[in-house]
Amino acid sequence: MSSPDVGRDAVDPVLVEIVEGTLASVEQEVETAIGRTSRSPMIRDAHDFRAGIHDRRLRKLTGRSYSALVHPVVRDHPIETMREGDVYFHNDVYLSEGGIGHLPDLCVTVPVFHAGGVVAFVQAFGHHDDIGGAVPGSMPSHATSVFEEGLMVPPIKLWDRGVPNRAALTIMTRNSRMPDSLAGDLDAECSACLMGARRLGELFARYGRAQVEACFDAILARTTAVFQSELLGRIPDGEYVWEDYAEHDGVDEPRLHGQRITLTKTSSDGAGADARLVLDFTGTSPQAKGPINHAGDYADGNFLAKWLAPILRNLAETPERMAELDVNEGVVPLLELRFPPKGTLLTPVFPAPTNARTFVILRLLGVLAGVLAKAVDGRMPADQETIRYTGVYGLDLSGEPYLMREVLGGGSGGRWYADGEDTIHVVPDSRNLPTEFTESRFPFVVERLGLAVDSGGPGEYRGGLGYDKHIRMLRDGHFMSIADRSILSCWGVRRGRAGQPFQVVIDPGGPAEREVDALADAEPVRAGETIRIRTTGGGGWGDPFDRSADAVLLDVRWGKVSINAARDSYGVMITGTGDDLVVDGDATDRLRSRLRSERPADQPFFDRGPGYVRLSGGATSSPYDWV
Repeated sequence: MSSPDVGRDAVDPVLVEIVEGTLASVEQEVETAIGRTSRSPMIRDAHDFRAGIHDRRLRKLTGRSYSALVHPVVRDHPIETMREGDVYFHNDVYLSEGGIGHLPDLCVTVPVFHAGGVVAFVQAFGHHDDIGGAVPGSMPSHATSVFEEGLMVPPIKLWDRGVPNRAALTIMTRNSRMPDSLAGDLDAECSACLMGARRLGELFARYGRAQVEACFDAILARTTAVFQSELLGRIPDGEYVWEDYAEHDGVDEPRLHGQRITLTKTSSDGAGADARLVLDFTGTSPQAKGPINHAGDYADGNFLAKWLAPILRNLAETPERMAELDVNEGVVPLLELRFPPKGTLLTPVFPAPTNARTFVILRLLGVLAGVLAKAVDGRMPADQETIRYTGVYGLDLSGEPYLMREVLGGGSGGRWYADGEDTIHVVPDSRNLPTEFTESRFPFVVERLGLAVDSGGPGEYRGGLGYDKHIRMLRDGHFMSIADRSILSCWGVRRGRAGQPFQVVIDPGGPAEREVDALADAEPVRAGETIRIRTTGGGGWGDPFDRSADAVLLDVRWGKVSINAARDSYGVMITGTGDDLVVDGDATDRLRSRLRSERPADQPFFDRGPGYVRLSGGATSSPYDWV
């Protein structure tokens, strides 16, 4: 289906493409500059940051990735007071209008000027190594207050007409355990955004404010129309409910912390011409004592709407079309978000801690995918959990303090047309830290970095595999982890099975073997001990007994599925060794027939895995798992 030619009657369509391409180019140039000039491994090497471009009406124009918001900056520093060379900074969760999730996410905003007035904004925000607080990395897993999590900075003017505010920079770096890295990162981000502002100023100078802003309107209007006609039109009118859970908050014992979405799709003709969605979060659990809360209800949920909207792209007619669809401010008019009263996981009351808010905000992506799966008979990917923070810290071989933080990905869910992808990272262009870099800088050796065998959920289309990483310490240190899905699993859909959960074991096979809780601030690790990290596998899609036996054989040959799992999870009997592995067709037919007859005929639409049974008191499924 071709894209509607929306909003272009007042502007040259060729100019719209030029402006759209320039925005993407400037965004990429800003990110490249930050990546090349920053100091911290998290920003420079793991690339856990992104840039965004917004117009003077605070609308997000670029759609390759999510970004923070300009709203809090303009709220505290009116546009008419801004001057060329100004740079604004903030990381305060509760004063960010929902754009900042936890304190290590630092945000830099630069206004773009043309003819003496502000015409746009360039922004960069990302996860930094340390901004103070109770533990290295500024993510204390047992925090009960945001005051334990680090330095809070409301929107301030960090540069005034090109002159840095040295006092503010001194305060921030003094509060960080990694002051040089923080100073270098901030300098890189400020300089890159100032460069991006100059580039956008050239665009306005070339074509004029009226024409460029008309192009902005056309770009956003096109997104609105495409999402409305191509995607929302595929959802039958009606109301659908589903919920999923975080498993622990670092303070209380593990239990089900629910996040619920009631999705209502309405349109006058059912064809999507005026379709819109209401996402009602009523039924979400009360705010947690620990740091898994997310302050998402500010600015009418503007940030959360753009965070969730990429899930809608899975409704596209083809995977190729899905990849073409960007998410910008044009999606906001299509989504009405309704929040419960203050005091829930999504509407926490200050000073509730938020550093592990990924447990909620990532889960909401899955809740939306699940409720859409109910609406469209499963034509959505199974679940995935593609971010968790692990790391080690201590003194290096020279006796100097070090901190290594890493955001490891995991397997994505199986899809109705293909297996899930292995070791996916949720932030575009982000990645694991290079082994060569970490071994040269930190006192450990990476003995293995590969795929976690059998971690992907079985299905007609298998879930993607997580990481299997082994780190051997050369000096005593401490391990830290902020991770979910260590009890619960990524769910499977349409008889697809759940994937394997997150797990950390220290000294595997050794005399001091021990499993580490997924929320850990300072687990001691002795020199010579190995830390084995296995990240989550995505859920499976469809009946695993419908998976081609040849595809299972290929998985076994590639080391993604073990021979035992081929037999037990897929009903495929494989004989031989090495390159001579073959499928025993007759034995496979008999086994699959027996396994089908032995399982209950009435199975829930979703499979949550054995961890749900443990936390739910014996229930095998939620009331919302049935279609």
